[in-house]
Amino acid sequence: MFKPFPFYIGLRYTRAKRRNHFISFISLSSMLGIALGVTALITVLSVMNGFEKELRHRMLGMSAHVVVNAEKHWSDWQPILKELQTRAHVTGVAPFIQGQAMVSYQKNVEGAFLQGISPTFEPEVSQVKDKMIAGSIDSLKAGEWKIVLGRELARALGVWIGDKITLVVPQASVTPVGLLPRMKRFTVQGIFSVGMHEFDSGLVLLHLSDAAKLLRMPVGSIHGLNVKLDDMFRATSFSRELNKEFNYYSYDWTYRHKNFFEAIKMEKTVMFVILTLIVAVAAFNIVSTLVMVVTDKQADIAILRTLGATPGTVMAIFIVQGALIGVFGTLLGLGGGISLALNIETVVPAIEGFFGVQFLSSDIYYISDLPSDLRWRDVYYISGLSLIISLLATIYPAWHASRTHPAEALRYE
Repeated sequence: MFKPFPFYIGLRYTRAKRRNHFISFISLSSMLGIALGVTALITVLSVMNGFEKELRHRMLGMSAHVVVNAEKHWSDWQPILKELQTRAHVTGVAPFIQGQAMVSYQKNVEGAFLQGISPTFEPEVSQVKDKMIAGSIDSLKAGEWKIVLGRELARALGVWIGDKITLVVPQASVTPVGLLPRMKRFTVQGIFSVGMHEFDSGLVLLHLSDAAKLLRMPVGSIHGLNVKLDDMFRATSFSRELNKEFNYYSYDWTYRHKNFFEAIKMEKTVMFVILTLIVAVAAFNIVSTLVMVVTDKQADIAILRTLGATPGTVMAIFIVQGALIGVFGTLLGLGGGISLALNIETVVPAIEGFFGVQFLSSDIYYISDLPSDLRWRDVYYISGLSLIISLLATIYPAWHASRTHPAEALRYE
C-alpha cells in the first residue's frame, strides 16, 4: 500500500518504542492535556448554553416577546388587538396595566410590581396559569378585588389562599385630614411559582378592571399589549415593523433583558478564552516533545538528508508527528466532551448522591439542576481551534529539524 514518505516516517517515529521514555511520557501528557482541554470546553460551554436557554425560557414564560405601549392611557386598543391577532407568527395578544405597589399583611411589608391582566387573554402570552401551585387566575373577576401572588412574596408576607392583604399604590387621595396614599384590601386567590426570583418575589396579578380603578385610569383603558410569537427570534424584526406602522412605541424581549443576556455572552467568551489556555499549555508540551525528538534523531535526519530528503520533507515528517498527537488528543476530547455534555443531567446527580452533596441547592438557586445544551457549532469551533493550535506548535521544531546539516550531525557518529 502506497504511503506518502513524510507521513510514513512521522507515523513510524510516533509508534516506535523510543530509547528515551521521558519523551514518550511528555507526548502522552500532551495528548491527555489536549483531550482534557477539549472536554472541558465542550462541557462548560454546553452547560452555559443550557443555563442561558433555561433562563430565557423562564423569563419569556412570564414576559412577552413584543410589548406595544401607549404614551399614557390607551382606550381604543381593541381594534389593534384584533389586527395583531390576525398577523402571521402571532400566537397570542393580551392587554395589561402595570404599576408599582407596596403589599402589607399584619406587620409584614414588601414592595411589588403590580400587573393588571385579563384572565381570558393572559394564558396566550404567559405560563402563569400553568405555574399555579394554589388557586387559579380564573378566579380574578372584575369588581371582586382578588389577587394572585408569587410564591416567595407570599412566603415573605406569611399569607395563603383566603387571606386579606392591603395593596398600597404611590398615588395620593385627598381626604379631610390631608393627602393619604391610596390603598385597597384584596383577597389572595392564587399563588404561582415560575422559578425566577424576579417574578416569584415581586409580582402581583389582579384583574384588569380592578387595576384600572386602583390606579384611577379611565374605564376600559390599558397601558399596552403583550404579544407572543411562534419564534422568539422574530421579535426584533416584528417590533421594527410595528414601530413603522403604528404611532405606538413597541420593543422586544432582547431590549428588555439586553444587559442580562449580554452578561451571559461575555461570561461564555471569558470561559472560552480561559479554557483554551489548557489546550495552549498542552500545545507547549508538543513543542518540547518535538524539540527533544529532533535532538534524539539528529543522526536519522542526517541520513535522510544524504539519501535525498529535502528540508521540506524533513519538516513535514515532524509536522506529521506533532499533528498526530493533536489529532488523537482532539478526538479523545471530543468523545469525552460530547458524552459528558449529553449526560450531564445524569452524571451530576450521581456524583451528588455518591458524595452526599448538592452543588446547586434549591433553597438558594432557582435552577437546581445543571442544564446542558450541546450545540454542534461549538463542537466544530473547539475541535478546529484545537487542531490549529496543535499544528502551529509543530512549526518551530519541524523548521529546526529541517536546518540540520548532515556533515555536522554525523561527525561524531
